[in-house]
Amino acid sequence: MKKKYFSGVILTLFIAITACRQSSVNNQATNTERVVWTPQQATSWYSKQPWLIGANFIPSTAINQLEMWQADSFDTLTIDKELGYAEKIGMNTMRVFLHDLAFEQDSTGFYNRVDVFLSLADRHHIKPLLVIFDSCWDPFPKTGKQRQPKPFVHNSGWVQSPGQNALKDSTQYPRLENYVKRIVAKFSQDKRVLGWDVWNEPDNMTGASYEKVELPNKVDLVIPLLRKTFQWARSSNPSQPLTSGIWAGDWSDTSRLKPIEKLQIHESDVVSFHNYDHPEDFEKRIVQLEKYGKPLLCTEYMARPNGSTFQGFLPIAAKYHVAMYNWGFVNGKTQTIFPWDSWTKTYTAEPPLWFHDIFQKDGSPYKKEETAFITQITSQVNKK
Repeated sequence: MKKKYFSGVILTLFIAITACRQSSVNNQATNTERVVWTPQQATSWYSKQPWLIGANFIPSTAINQLEMWQADSFDTLTIDKELGYAEKIGMNTMRVFLHDLAFEQDSTGFYNRVDVFLSLADRHHIKPLLVIFDSCWDPFPKTGKQRQPKPFVHNSGWVQSPGQNALKDSTQYPRLENYVKRIVAKFSQDKRVLGWDVWNEPDNMTGASYEKVELPNKVDLVIPLLRKTFQWARSSNPSQPLTSGIWAGDWSDTSRLKPIEKLQIHESDVVSFHNYDHPEDFEKRIVQLEKYGKPLLCTEYMARPNGSTFQGFLPIAAKYHVAMYNWGFVNGKTQTIFPWDSWTKTYTAEPPLWFHDIFQKDGSPYKKEETAFITQITSQVNKK
């Protein structure tokens, strides 16, 4: 009896000591919450990566982020097949949009589906850059069955995150904080995740599509929430970099940056940006951003009618070692083969020149010369 008693005491003490040690480790981790990476830290991380090239990815069967991630419409067969298209042409990363309402609706299921997606991507040697929030297109997202696309209209069902109702209601900010902290914490040490794009085009006022229903003070609301979002994400101590891409304005001098752009660059571990203009402007933008001394990620480009093409941009990106993510991948429910002006101009058939996207649903390329070029340049650069 005494022997059992003392064994129990010893076991209890062992558990208590282990718990104390673990508590100490946890407290230490909390107290050593990481700060923004220095240029040296960012460069060290980037030097371990291949030349990163990919697309903004959503399966062709989803009209928006909610249809991609909700349980009833999470389409692993299409995701796996279409990531295979990317692997075949040498792509090794994808930029993928999450959504706070998908998390709010079913956090455990959402975690599991993100995990499944990461496993599928890993099978194809692809590391996703995960996007947490997005200010583009429809300000009124709703869970449940998503609407059908409007015929011939670019991104007719894409939704913002957080939506307008959450953005203007500070009582919902704790919910958003919980989403950011928990999703980053869940995958903070996951080697399958390349990084976190904290907020896509945070000051986008949606142009002709939804401008009439946007909040006039949207940017004033976004700026403090963007700052908090960086803080929330960083508090989960991610091993991966954080970023938020600047996309419009004059970047020639820091004094010319808008307040939100200064915030984005200051809080980003690596600097990201968008460019849909001619190759000459793309190169000029790269040179302007090199002054920050951090790796550069072009997280949106490629609009054929604008002069933004793979053949025009990728050689420049390879020269400066800039990571590249074109918009659009497989022609599907997002309908981004149609241009932005499809919101104001009537189209009744496929445009003479696709705006975005690379593949048809069956995997055949829109332009064989483009996919051949992507395959060739990715192979050449990553063999060096």
